[in-house]
Formats: sequence, C-alpha cells, structure tokens
Amino acid sequence: MVARRFVVRQGPTAGGSGEGKAEEEHEVEYDTEHGIDVLRLQIFSLTSVPPDLQKIVVEADGSVVDDGTDLESLSERLRVVAIDEEAGEDAAAAAAVEAARAQEKSDEEFARMLQAEEEALLLQQYSVQNDGGEEFRQRVEPYMNQILMYEDPVRQEAARKTVPVHELEEKALVSLAKEGNFHPSKDEENHAFLLQLLFWFKQSFRWVNTPPCDSCGGEASNVGMGNPLPSEIEFGASRVELYRCNQCSSITRFPRYNDPHKLLQTRRGRCGEWANCFTFYCRAFGYEARLILDFTDHVWTECFSNLYGRWMHLDPCEGVYDNPLLYEKGWNKKLDYAIAISKYGVRDVTKRYTRKWHEVLSRRTITSEETISAVLSSITRKYRTGLSTGALSVIENRDKEESEELSKAYLQAETTLSLPGRLSGSVEWRKARSELGQADSLSCSSCPVRKCVDAHVSNIYDALSALLSHFCDKKVPKERIIEVFHTLKTLMLNLKDANFKSRRAILDQKTQQLFKEIFSFIERLFSAVSLKAELGTDGNQSVTVDGNPINLSLALPVAFDAVNEILSNYKNNIFFTEGNQFPRGNRLSSGSVLASREQLPIGIATAAFDGIHSSKWEEPDGAKGCWLIYKMPDGQTCELESYDLMSANDAPERDPMDWVIEGSADGGSTWNVIDTRSSVMFERRFFRKTFTVDKRCKSNAFRFRFLRVRESHSNPRFQIGSIDLYGKTA
Repeated sequence: MVARRFVVRQGPTAGGSGEGKAEEEHEVEYDTEHGIDVLRLQIFSLTSVPPDLQKIVVEADGSVVDDGTDLESLSERLRVVAIDEEAGEDAAAAAAVEAARAQEKSDEEFARMLQAEEEALLLQQYSVQNDGGEEFRQRVEPYMNQILMYEDPVRQEAARKTVPVHELEEKALVSLAKEGNFHPSKDEENHAFLLQLLFWFKQSFRWVNTPPCDSCGGEASNVGMGNPLPSEIEFGASRVELYRCNQCSSITRFPRYNDPHKLLQTRRGRCGEWANCFTFYCRAFGYEARLILDFTDHVWTECFSNLYGRWMHLDPCEGVYDNPLLYEKGWNKKLDYAIAISKYGVRDVTKRYTRKWHEVLSRRTITSEETISAVLSSITRKYRTGLSTGALSVIENRDKEESEELSKAYLQAETTLSLPGRLSGSVEWRKARSELGQADSLSCSSCPVRKCVDAHVSNIYDALSALLSHFCDKKVPKERIIEVFHTLKTLMLNLKDANFKSRRAILDQKTQQLFKEIFSFIERLFSAVSLKAELGTDGNQSVTVDGNPINLSLALPVAFDAVNEILSNYKNNIFFTEGNQFPRGNRLSSGSVLASREQLPIGIATAAFDGIHSSKWEEPDGAKGCWLIYKMPDGQTCELESYDLMSANDAPERDPMDWVIEGSADGGSTWNVIDTRSSVMFERRFFRKTFTVDKRCKSNAFRFRFLRVRESHSNPRFQIGSIDLYGKTA
C-alpha cells in the first residue's frame, strides 16, 4: 500500500459538450492498494464523470491509466476526460487502441496462466498417490449420509418450527422496499428470504471455542478426546472433545454431532455444525442447497438462486453471501479441493473459489485430476439412479451450465476490493490457522449510487413536529405530553408484535379520550405510518394497516424510534423549541447517495437516512477520511439550513470528529464549503446533535467530507447512525 496524492484536471467532454467551460483541478488522496476502480469512484465524486465514461490520462506523457497501470509510480498530475455517446472519431479510435492493448495484455496473461496450469499438471503426476482415488472417495462419500438426512419431511418440519418465519418474511420484504421494490417477484422474495435466514442463523447459532463447565459454568481447558457414549453415537457424534474445568475440575463433554436434527436442539458448534445445520435449514425451506467441503478444514453452503440463475456462496459462520473469493483473498487460505455435496451427487467447484488455479493445482496431490473426475462421476451416478428422465434432464442441463461457468470463473480478473479475514472463532484459533487475512473486518465493497427510500421518514417527522408545535402553542403541561407519547409508544409496541400482514390494535377508552382533542394530529401521524383508524361494529375504535402492509413495516420502526426519542427528551427536561430540537419539518428525502465505501450488508450508505436508530452507515477504511454525496431528486435545489448527526449503536472510537460540508449547484462539478466542524464529541450512543449551516447557498448536491474519527490511530473504521438534512426546496 502506498498513499498517493493526485492532482486531477477535469478536461472537456469529448464531442464538444464541455466547450467553453473553464478547466478545474481537484486533489485526490488515495491508497494504491484499492485499485483503479476505487480511484475512478473518487474522481466521480469530484467531477461527476461516471466511472465507465472516464478516460484518465497522465499529463506528463499522455499515457492512459488502465487496469494494468502501476499506480504507485504514476506521475501525480492527471487529466480526466468524459467520453460520451457523441464522442468523435478521434476518441473512438483512441478507445479502440486502448481496447486492443487491453485485449493483447489479456491474451498474454491468459497464455501465461495456461502455461502455468500445464506445468502444474505435469508436476502433479509425479506427486499424486496411485490408489485409484480411494483416499479421495473416503474423504467425500461419507458426507452423502449426512446430506440425505436433510430430505426427511419430519426433520424438515421440525426445522421450520424453530424459525420465526413471519419475522423473516417481513424483513425480506422490507429489505426489498428499502431499494424501492414494493412489488417483488417470487424469485426476488425467495432470494431476500434466504439472506434473512442466513442473518438470523448467524445470530441464533452459537460458536464454540471452548465449552463452559457443565457444573459451574467456569472456563475449561481441553484435555483430549473421549469415547462417544451410545446416546452420542445415536446422533452421529463419533468424536467427543473433553474439557476440564479450571475451577471445579469437572469434566465437560463436547460431542461433535453430525445429525442436523440434533443440532436444532444444541444450536452450537464450529464450522462443521454451522454449515451442516444451515444447509439443512435451506433444504427445509425448499432451496436447492448443497454442502461445500473444503479439504483445508472449512465447510460452507451453496444455494441455487433462481434470481441469479446460478449457484450462490453462503457462509453461515461469517454471515457472508455471494463472496466466493473470501477464503483465498480474505483469509489467505491455500485452497486445494472444494467439493459440493447434495442429494443429487457431488461436484468439484474449486474453480469458483480461486483466481490462482495453477497454484491450487500444485497442492492437489491426493490423486490425479482424471481420477477425481471419475470418482465424483461414480458417486453422482449412484445417487441419481431412479430419477425420472425429465428430472435428470433438468439437473444435467444445470450441471452443463455450471461447468461452463466454472471453466471461466478462475480466469476472471482478481478483485481489487479488500476482503476480510475470518471472524468466527477466537483470535488465537484463527491466528493458529493463518486465517486472519489482511484485516479483521467484515465484508466491504465500493458502493453503487443508492436511492433513499425515506419519504415516510420526513412525513413522520412533519407529523410529530406539528403535534409538538401544537403542545408548545397551547402550553400543554409536560406531564400531559409525556402521557401522550407514552401511549403512542405502547400502541406502536403492540403493533410491532402483531403479524405484519394483518396488524391491528384496539384503542381503549382511556386512549381515545387522551387522543380526542388532538386527533387531527394523531390521524396525520397514523397516515404517515400507513395506519388508519376504524370504528368497529361493537363501537370499539382500532387502528389497522392502510394499503400495502410493507409500507407500515417500513415506517413503524421509524415512528417508534422518533416517539421514544421525544419521550426521552421530555423525561430529561429537553423541551421542543422551533428550529432547534427533534423532530423538525422540512427534512430532505428521496435523494440519491454515493459514498467512498460501505459495509455489506449491515452498513450501507442509505442506512444513515432510513430513520432507524439501530442501523448505520459504516465505512471500513474511513477513520482518516471518507466522503458521502447526497444529490437532490428530480433536479431540485435546496438551501440547506441545518442538519442532524446521530452517533451509532456502538464503538465510540468510530464517531466522526472533524468534517466539512460542501454544496454544489451543478450536480457535483464544483463545490463550495458551507459548514466546517472540528473536535465534535458525541456524549453517548444514539446521541443526536443539531448543527446550523454557516453559509447558505442553493445547491442540488451536498458532500460530507469526514476528515477524522475520535480514535483514528487505533481504529480504521468510520460510522454514523443517522444523517438528517433540513432545508427548503425550490
């Protein structure tokens, strides 16, 4: 890694669209390890030239910066030119030359890779065992007995009963709604539910480094292996670890159960138990799933995604999905064999998980590649006996498509994004396995432009602001205000606990009387949350969902958090005053967001605008600098008057401390500083601070440049719980 400073001059757009516009210079601070893709994103944030339309030229010699450029030795002065669809012949010719060079370079790399593979295969024949593949077969085939347990309908029903299905269905639909998809297809719903099942499993299953003492709960130390008891063998525990308590000297047994039905009860283990049980859950909910056996001592899951039309990697231990290079690039694993095992047989899927196939080949010394193929085919034929012609045709067509995919997967360019080391297990255990990787962090990604689906947040804040203004104007006593908001909080708790498809709550006589004089304000709040009041035939008044129940699911936690925050403020004698306190009217919404980086899946950039306290935007490498751009919707302009920042749920060392806000009237081509803050401290978690903007100017984009967090030396991360922008749109 080399820290670089580039001076980027923005040149005219090809085809003349930029003629007559003065050239501009922008400074870019950049770590070369992030690769050219992230550099292009940073230039995009400064120039508004999309990454795929950027032509970056070194001013010193006129050379074009591309994927093969050495960014560490590059001259610091660059020029970026936007190449649009109207680009002239010169630009087209230059692009053609660049494409030819890139293709030539790609061909050379491909040739070198093939040569390396041939050499590895040549050496392999001198090191492999000549046992007809028996050792390899014994490593793989016994797992078929475990896999077939997943197909038992009784076991599957038992598994489904342990899952909060309605809760996960709601979370899946809300996750789609936050992307603007309120009417998903069945494939989109199934895909989203699978991801929520993964996240739920990550939280509900327990990792075991060392089990606590069964007698006193104290710490214990491993003293070796024991003979399994009949009751343990019954559930596939052929291995039993023994631990002696450091306090009372009692012996605790840790059977390594292989029966997934038993794991529904114990809900603990290491990667073997985790992947075994999670793959079972996937089958219980009807997903085509298979267990992936990694001979370098790890296990995970793959599911076939009808949405993507391919097999998708899922690691329940890490809570990570569709990130197959996690192990080789993130954990620094030296992979050799990754075998997919399902009820329909076994497949070698190693090429999905590597970009260094020639290196992997040199480590595949159990038997020859031809023997591996023969053994896997033999096992597969055995377990496909009896399938109908139609079913067999479908499976074989999918196998063919996957074979084509795998033949190309390992030839793709290696990702430039950093991937995390292993998270599951103690640090000492991970270090002993050399799986800490580059950094002990969650998965991260350069993020796309994201749309904020948050109009409901502004509507809720407007409704609550109007209610509080009414209380202020009428000089309503503090005790009465607290009673109203406590009642609202209780009502929302009752609604949250109900099934999301048919939420309803009865308003008792006391509540109706309390709301009577302010019902127009309460009704406005209900409307903002997608609720409606109804009078039943029995004379009882109730509130129920109005329209699409997902609108209520999206809005209810926002309203609950806002009501709870107001209630807390009044209990702590923090009273509502116009223009300064929470909530206020004129909150901006429905803009688009681009950030330097973001955390997947729990810390995406738009999480800072969703109005929910427990969510946050997290930047994995933002402690010493990161940025976020908010663009107004539909070409609107706004004079930003104030903004709120709220600290996130944990890790005070990641709180922002110094930052600059800039406004742009031309969509991000030029920026003007409108507010600067330094040495800001957030006193506690979920602490909201309001800032009045120093300089007012009409803008259609705002850029936050966070310069430093509270502890930037010992911590690489930045996080913020929420960002609320307030101003009048034009």
